[in-house]
Amino acid sequence: MSLPVVGAPSPWAGELAGLLELSRMIRSGVRRHVASAIGEGSLAALAHHAAEGVGDVTFALDEPAERAVEAWMHARALRGPLSVLTEDTGWRHVGPAPSGGWQALGDFDHGGPRIAFDPIDGTRNLLGDLRSGWVVVSFCDPGPAAPHLSDVTGGLLVEIPPSLGGCCREIWASRGNGCQMQTSRIVDGSTAAATPGLPGPLRVDDSDRCDHGYFPFFRYAPAVRPAIARVEAAFFKLLEAELGADIRHCWDDQSCASADQLVHLMTGRYRMLCDLRPRVELPGNERPTPTKPYDVAGAMLCAAEAGVVLTDTHGAELDFELDCVTPVDWIGYANGPTAAKLAGPLSKAILAESPLRA
Repeated sequence: MSLPVVGAPSPWAGELAGLLELSRMIRSGVRRHVASAIGEGSLAALAHHAAEGVGDVTFALDEPAERAVEAWMHARALRGPLSVLTEDTGWRHVGPAPSGGWQALGDFDHGGPRIAFDPIDGTRNLLGDLRSGWVVVSFCDPGPAAPHLSDVTGGLLVEIPPSLGGCCREIWASRGNGCQMQTSRIVDGSTAAATPGLPGPLRVDDSDRCDHGYFPFFRYAPAVRPAIARVEAAFFKLLEAELGADIRHCWDDQSCASADQLVHLMTGRYRMLCDLRPRVELPGNERPTPTKPYDVAGAMLCAAEAGVVLTDTHGAELDFELDCVTPVDWIGYANGPTAAKLAGPLSKAILAESPLRA
């Protein structure tokens, strides 16, 4: 399939087709594993903790996807150097060996791209066969050190729908050139066939409504719920008092996948998303399990190029090192007008809650 990429040639343009092929292969493999487990009545077995990776728990469902990225990395290294990050291992640097094959390299300063993968963002969604997970790819041009969010020049999201899902979406963006989306049909349980026509631009709506939509505060872990619920309650009280919102129609949703949340913002289903988890104080100075950079970097580029407004939970510009460990707190607004309306009440609600870390 031909993928239109507007703008000056870049490494991202030359890599996108291969990364899309890999992501589709991961999607097909994951769906086959889930379908097989459902047929055998063994869906729970996919939730077995296979390992503890650098970034997160590796479930049995994750392992084939991680192996697919590993095989792709070794094959791609035959053509030139690159750095690859996955949640299992962190950054690895590889390139062609003088005698043939591939070899490990010492650091980032090799002249090739830096690419981070989350092979399945939303494993927990798929373990229950509840809703979509996503392959998330974050692409950075060559550089001498670990990249930051501001270095991400290309993002790719490939949807892995649950077993009853008949369609899937593929979303990609390059910095400064907008966001594109294509919807495909699932034709045999695992592979997908593109719907007729070229991919089209994905752009947010212009509504600034502060009700009749989803305004989630993400809080799936029980330990963080009380503190975040206090902020949530304060926010909706301010929304009602200051903006006249009908808060009976401010709805909640808890998708355990940052990429899924960002897609809901891009498509207008979410009007706002607030992820405060890294700022919650827990007993014994314990840290909640947060969103990590590899979960969201490429998805955040796609969202920003589609017109979503993203900040940290202080209202400042987001920029973090692209690794497996940095906790990411963030707010997403469906568009600029929504951000202009909601940022003030949300900031007041967050500042009012002393249990939150600075």
